[in-house]
Amino acid sequence: MPRTPKATTPQAPSTMKELKDTLWKAADKLRGSMDASQYKDVILGLVFLKYVSDAFDERRAGIRAELAADGYDDDQIADLIDDTDEYTGRGVFWVPANARWGFLAENAKGLGPSMDGPEKSIGALIDEAMDAVMQANPQLSGTLPRIFNRDNVDQRRLGELIDLLNSARFAAQGQGGADGRRARDLLGEVYEYFLEKFAAAEGKRGGEFYTPAGVVRVLVELLQPTHGRVYDPCCGSGGMFVQAEKFIDAHHGEGSDISVYGQELNERTWRMAKMNLAIHGLSGNLGPRWGDTFARDLHPDLQADYVMANPPFNIKDWARNESDPRWRFGVPPAGNANYAWIQHILSKLARGGQAGVVMANGSMSSNSGGEGQIRAEIVEADLVSCMVALPTQLFRSTGIPVCVWFFAKDKGKRAGEVLFIDARNLGHMVDRAERALSDDDIAKIAGTFHAWRGIESDAALDEYADVPGFCYSATLAEIKAADYGLTPGRYVGAAAAEDDGEPIEEKLARLRAELEHQFTESARLAEVVREQLGRVDV
Repeated sequence: MPRTPKATTPQAPSTMKELKDTLWKAADKLRGSMDASQYKDVILGLVFLKYVSDAFDERRAGIRAELAADGYDDDQIADLIDDTDEYTGRGVFWVPANARWGFLAENAKGLGPSMDGPEKSIGALIDEAMDAVMQANPQLSGTLPRIFNRDNVDQRRLGELIDLLNSARFAAQGQGGADGRRARDLLGEVYEYFLEKFAAAEGKRGGEFYTPAGVVRVLVELLQPTHGRVYDPCCGSGGMFVQAEKFIDAHHGEGSDISVYGQELNERTWRMAKMNLAIHGLSGNLGPRWGDTFARDLHPDLQADYVMANPPFNIKDWARNESDPRWRFGVPPAGNANYAWIQHILSKLARGGQAGVVMANGSMSSNSGGEGQIRAEIVEADLVSCMVALPTQLFRSTGIPVCVWFFAKDKGKRAGEVLFIDARNLGHMVDRAERALSDDDIAKIAGTFHAWRGIESDAALDEYADVPGFCYSATLAEIKAADYGLTPGRYVGAAAAEDDGEPIEEKLARLRAELEHQFTESARLAEVVREQLGRVDV
């Protein structure tokens, strides 16, 4: 009789690519029954719940091992292992019993028990789990989605999704886990990957919550926010803060060296940002709720050391108040909020503060609605430190060419000058629709800026020098002579042509001979065509 093969347990993902692929398959399970924006909330919410549960289990095992090593017996361990301070004190969220992944996985198929007896669907159990986690961790209050028991959520598919997620373990005990990294690092990367995927799926709407990582890194690498207060007035899903934390980590600092402040208009996006910060161990102040930065500034007294922002471009309908004290350099026009964002950000800079702001290219030269005069006032106040023109197609959500404005309250030895960088020729196409900046591209931009400012950094050049076609340091007098236009191409000029070593007289003679040959060949081919046409019967 043939042997019945043994059932095999699905292997946990062992690399980051496998983990991402597993989770993206999980997202596809619900794609057919709801729109992109809703299944984004479902998937990200479940991934977050899986993370907090795995991190909780990992810490619980650690506490047990520590107590056993100290000689505590099983009864004593049972009494002490539920001390919430042992978890929250280590940056781990407390997860009540009915929110732990093991409980949900056991009840993923069909109906399962609830804590009070009656059977409930898996969607109802997940909603209860979200409530329980928020109640146990006040910093997550109002953050997690409660949308799993709605009519348009297929409960069978949801159960299958729980099963699939069950194979992905975020806790990295010992050498296990994907790439053997910490749970927070793993899930943080997965969360960012999902944000990018969902932004692509939602097209233009995706740009409201996601800024491409390469663009964010340009801001972070130039500003180097290693300490102090970091602010984003339109924070989306929190990408600026996350990249700042990564920069600090890469330079052997601690995320606690920065204090994060932000505001976001969209409710769903605000919730995503709060989850993103929690995953990365950042305790940020994003206000008690979502809100319009122009209508009601939730951080009115904040003076930030760093501001990094990617405001929505060219907003025509915004909460404009002509008497707003933020309009120090002139009242922005009603039909475009670009200079409202810029002036709001300048109003938030502390003494010595710096800012980086992504803007549509039109902001560098527009004169409509008094924008040219506002720009002139800002330039004359010597607040602009650097202008960077970026390549096209960095954003899937818009075809509008973009630039980055950098501001500084104290430019040091570069007072009275502005650095212009034309980076439009950098980057590489990752597919037919999107371009990306490489590490070397970002290092070239950041290194040029740091050398110009005289700042020591990994990317800084030994000494700054103007490079035709790429960078130029202009005086305020030169900018005034250009009618305060700030487009880098105006100042950097054309790149120097490479000398191929061929004397100019010889080159001209060669090119003239090649052109004469091409004319002769063109005439010969034209005669051949006429001859062939003459043979055609009409």
